[in-house]
Amino acid sequence: MGPLLLTADKHHTTPPAQTPGGRTGGGCVLRRLDKPSELFANLTPNWFASIMGTGIVATAAATLPLQFPGLRTAATVVWALASLLLILLSAASGVHWIRHRETAQSHHSHPVMAHFYGAPPMAMLTVGAGTLLLGKDVLGEQLALSIDAVLWIAGTLLGLASAVAVPYLQFTRHQVTQDSAFGGWLMPVVPPMVSASTGALLLPYVAGQARLTLLMGCYAMFGLSLLASIIITTLIWNRLAGHKIGAAAAVPTLWIVLGPLGQSITAANLLGGNAHLAVSGTLARAMEAFGVLYGVPVLGFALMWAGLATAITIRTARQGLPFSLTWWSFTFPVGTCVTGLTGLAAHTHLAAFDAMAVAGYTLLVVAWIIVAARTFHGSILEGTLFQKPATTAP
Repeated sequence: MGPLLLTADKHHTTPPAQTPGGRTGGGCVLRRLDKPSELFANLTPNWFASIMGTGIVATAAATLPLQFPGLRTAATVVWALASLLLILLSAASGVHWIRHRETAQSHHSHPVMAHFYGAPPMAMLTVGAGTLLLGKDVLGEQLALSIDAVLWIAGTLLGLASAVAVPYLQFTRHQVTQDSAFGGWLMPVVPPMVSASTGALLLPYVAGQARLTLLMGCYAMFGLSLLASIIITTLIWNRLAGHKIGAAAAVPTLWIVLGPLGQSITAANLLGGNAHLAVSGTLARAMEAFGVLYGVPVLGFALMWAGLATAITIRTARQGLPFSLTWWSFTFPVGTCVTGLTGLAAHTHLAAFDAMAVAGYTLLVVAWIIVAARTFHGSILEGTLFQKPATTAP
């Protein structure tokens, strides 16, 4: 794994850009960029993880078991921020592809960065779900539904493409060794699971064969992502056992494993809860029961992995954990566990699940504040996150 896994925050080691007169250039923002064009020159797809991590803070709050005054308003503001980030980052990515096409195309062939092409579709799906859950209070239900439908279709198509294209590149072109497996390998195969979860929210708005097709399609994407994630998680476990933790910058990606786990629990319960709209009788009851029968055992593994990831992260932090965009791995995966716990709480009425969901959401908000602040400092103030990494070799 190489430094291109993340654009590291180099403000402790890289001297400020100097003007001809010897003074630091850049003013109050982007202080360490030599020239404004660097803002788009090295843009990478893993930037979309910031939208995922911001959007999940909003969507998780919308369905949290504990609702209190101000929570929905705050969540709506965070959703609006995520929506703005999606617009700005999509536009910036367009500029990047137009002005720096060779650099943009090089991401496909990079054995680390290519996997983060799963981030843009998940960003679309997360913002779309937030639009339907929270944005309707501002935009009206019909407009919110239309926006969510467009983002869901676009995110689903891009997600299915990433789930096939990135593994194809990995199997045919990327140079991969036995110690290459890391959490980022899950990024291109998780989007269909996010589509399954967010697609369940659209079931009440379609009818007839379209509704049944959507339900079955979501379950198919659930299986696609689940089986691929199991295979990749096994490879990550094998790498950790045989080659140990590896580079400190990659440690946060261990938290990505929680993403497909929490998202699959969420999908199973959302699909099961809305299955009665498309099917009836025994099948509807079985689908609803599956959400609990699947979700509780997987929650057990998720808690174990969270314990392992926490211990490894603390151990690494004591030795030095450099900030980079991989820190967003502390947000979205945790958020999916919160929404999964919320689904289990709704179907079992177990107070313990309610408490775990609230506790998990509290940790999510704390992590988001820390990572968002560091990202703002490293990008808007310093500009170091927009600089070309010192090394690009894997």
